[in-house]
Amino acid sequence: MSLARFRSSKQNSRDTTPESRGSMIDPHTLMRIKSLEIRARVVMEGFFAGIHRSPFHGFSVEFSEYREYSPGDDLRYLDWKLFARSDRYYVKQFEDETNLRCTILLDTSRSMGYGSGDHTKHEYACTAAATIAYFLSTQRDAVGLVTFEDKVVEYLPPRHRPGHLRRIMAELSREPQGKATNLADPLEEVAATVRKRGLIVVISDLLASPELLATRLGYLRSRGHEVIVFRVLDPQEVHFEFQSPAIFRDVESGRELYVDADVARADYQRKFNEHAAQLTSACQDLGVDFHSLTTDQPLEFVLFELLRARMHRGRDQGRRNVRQRIA
Repeated sequence: MSLARFRSSKQNSRDTTPESRGSMIDPHTLMRIKSLEIRARVVMEGFFAGIHRSPFHGFSVEFSEYREYSPGDDLRYLDWKLFARSDRYYVKQFEDETNLRCTILLDTSRSMGYGSGDHTKHEYACTAAATIAYFLSTQRDAVGLVTFEDKVVEYLPPRHRPGHLRRIMAELSREPQGKATNLADPLEEVAATVRKRGLIVVISDLLASPELLATRLGYLRSRGHEVIVFRVLDPQEVHFEFQSPAIFRDVESGRELYVDADVARADYQRKFNEHAAQLTSACQDLGVDFHSLTTDQPLEFVLFELLRARMHRGRDQGRRNVRQRIA
């Protein structure tokens, strides 16, 4: 399949985002690929093709140990001096690569089934989760998956072993049951279940109380986890560009309400912006990375933010190691 691509009109030679490094894949075209794993691979390969000359080409920071070379490993990390002595290929492994355990929390509630275009928030979020899982697996990191609605539906612990990525992809490909959203209980359950410190990636539309969400995210942070939140929304939820009166139905409760779009628009946008500002503020206070995406944005942005978080994590780990050696 030939993939339609587009280039941003706002390129800047000093910008370090993927958008400045080349064309990105249109999500509408990407969703035509039926296989979730192929989608993830296409996004990852396109992303790395765009940043191969960017500052992100080497994000591991502290050398930890050697491991034997495997086909597909980055040749930049081959130790040629060790090869000259032993006549065997070894790759330098770094602290950031050896310690990362990531758990992806994916919201599969009914509200995620909304889509004003040709794909839903759920399809977009599943592709984002699959892309993250695929990327981390190629880095030999342990990755796990939690799907939740009003409670945890499925839990696959973080692992890096043959067949584990396939299990994650199979779970992401399942049709959701589509029950009401309850972020509080699943986040609390994950905080109690995932005991080893690691990276928690939350993918949800976050249709919840900011105060309650802040409490549960704070619980995760208090257990030593680093947290990245990706809020996935449909463009219509952000801009509310409906033009005529219509009957709106709550996808979770089934309640129907007549709304005159022109009359309701200003009030909707005010409340939406207030809610978004509260979410942003709560995450900033907790030291949680918060990113809002709409389903018409390229999925490369998800990998960009994940990679940036890994770079920051690597720098922090390096500083901690230096402090420990000095002490």
